[in-house]
Amino acid sequence: MGGRTPGRAWRRAALTGRVAWGGLLLFAPGILLRPVGPTSTTALATLRVLGARHLTQTALTLRWPVPGVLVAGAAVDAVHALTALALAAADRRQRHAALADAAVATAWAVLGATTAHREEKP
Repeated sequence: MGGRTPGRAWRRAALTGRVAWGGLLLFAPGILLRPVGPTSTTALATLRVLGARHLTQTALTLRWPVPGVLVAGAAVDAVHALTALALAAADRRQRHAALADAAVATAWAVLGATTAHREEKP
């Protein structure tokens, strides 16, 4: 089949989406933050760090495109979702933004795990 597998298409879609998401977080965090929470200097800086994390995760996945790296990335996304839920529980003012972040991080974790599973298929 010329080296093309269903997993590669999923991986390519996931990586393209992650680059777009990471770039948006890094370069235009206010666009994402304004609808869901207070726009503070700390919140904007946090989103920029998260954007850099997404871009780094993409670079690592491109460098080592194997299921184990995809699973590790999904685990990082799952931990991110859990920490966002902890923030939502601890800080009423940030609750809406933290819950939105947890939902997005959960979606990335599921996409990463699904992509890893599809990569393992023959």
